[in-house]
Amino acid sequence: MAVTMPRPAPPHTRRGDGRTRATVLFWIGLALIALHVLDDNVVQPQPGTSPGDHVVSTVVPLALLGLAAWAFPRLRGGRRGALALVCGAAGIAAGIEGFHYAREVGPSGDDFTGLLCLPAGVLLLALGAVTLWRTRLRTGSLGRRIGRRTLLGVAGLLTAIVVSVVGLGYVTTHVGRAVVPPNHLGVASEDVTFETADGLTLHGWYVPSRNGTAVIAFPGRNGPQRPARVLARHGYGVLLFDRRGEGESDGDPNSWGWGGDADVKAAIAYLQRRPDVDPGRIGGIGLSVGGEMMIETAAETPELAAVVSEGAGARSVKESADLPGSLATRVFGTAMAAARTASSAVSANQLPPADLEDLSARIDQPLLLIAAPNSGFGEELNRDYHAAAEGSVLWELPEAGHTGAIESRPQEYEERVIGFLDEALR
Repeated sequence: MAVTMPRPAPPHTRRGDGRTRATVLFWIGLALIALHVLDDNVVQPQPGTSPGDHVVSTVVPLALLGLAAWAFPRLRGGRRGALALVCGAAGIAAGIEGFHYAREVGPSGDDFTGLLCLPAGVLLLALGAVTLWRTRLRTGSLGRRIGRRTLLGVAGLLTAIVVSVVGLGYVTTHVGRAVVPPNHLGVASEDVTFETADGLTLHGWYVPSRNGTAVIAFPGRNGPQRPARVLARHGYGVLLFDRRGEGESDGDPNSWGWGGDADVKAAIAYLQRRPDVDPGRIGGIGLSVGGEMMIETAAETPELAAVVSEGAGARSVKESADLPGSLATRVFGTAMAAARTASSAVSANQLPPADLEDLSARIDQPLLLIAAPNSGFGEELNRDYHAAAEGSVLWELPEAGHTGAIESRPQEYEERVIGFLDEALR
């Protein structure tokens, strides 16, 4: 009687081949993300920058992607699925840059490889979800399974929060306003350009001075327009410009304002060369991160003769650690701020700037701090900045929103701000 030997399982049903297919899919997703990292930092960096300016933001992500590619086939079960989910979230974060610029001005340069990161991220997220589902525990008591899944769910939620914060650090150092907003200044202005010390060309508008005094309204050419109209009515020259990485200006964007003091210093140097401006009578009005940049610049150079800072808050973990709240809230908030700061530092290729309270203590110029302590943007920290800056003035508006003083109390805003600048500069 002949003995029939069992046939080997077809290749597509073998257990090992399932792992191989998953690994190949994982590597494809990582390869698309790595392609964008190289394109963004090395092949097509932002105007005014070079690959040498992006060493950290190139080497660190590529090293992490390489480590993930090595680890994935060596992991099993939930660990493998979790790694795919983390890498998928990273892919989505990397793709937001390309999506943002494609939507605002149409895709160009590295936006195409950035857009490829979106399907790569979806692929990795799907791979992670399927892997977790297939490797879920299906044996043992119901209580044990529920307990295990609850713990995994909590761990997954915490991981998702950390990954989101890290992704935020990447997005906020790669996405900026891509267009120049409409000019609603209501007065004659000139298109101007000037250079920063690190070789970037910045573009902006300048309203000529009628009283020999000029004020830098920062950041950008959108938010500062209403304060600029008030200043122009009183004869002040006003300079608004696209900060680095924004609008028509060169450089890498940074929503936290890191490195923006170089832009303000370049603006001061430009105004000092203007024939209608007394070089010793240049002030600044900063909104949100612009207020933080004005504080930093005033601490570094006396050439900024007076500062109005509205809406300054926390720009890194150094300030976040001082935010009020319960112990648990402060610990959690500081940990998240540390993750975001570290991600921003890697993505921006620079260390976090100095603590704003320490910088405030170094300011000798007249300083007006405007804060909405109930806005939820950390503006209560202005009390610390006020205490550190001897002779500074603090104006708090509990009912106002973030940088909303001029909307909340327009007449008082004009009286206070113009009165402060008149006394400090004229």
